[in-house]
Amino acid sequence: MFGIGTPELIFIILIVLLLFGGKKIPELMKGLGKGVRSFKDGMNGLDADADKKAEPSRDSKKDDDKA
Repeated sequence: MFGIGTPELIFIILIVLLLFGGKKIPELMKGLGKGVRSFKDGMNGLDADADKKAEPSRDSKKDDDKA
């Protein structure tokens, strides 16, 4: 994973613990999880909007049939 081995990962975790403390880490992870969920919901919304725009409207099909 990105060339990071076990010793480096342990070192990074220790630094994070020293900077934020044990009580703040769950709050940070909760906020990170909410941010990721919001991002995914936004991406799904964009996909749904793109699908709606790709479908021809029913009104234009009726107009084409009459012509």
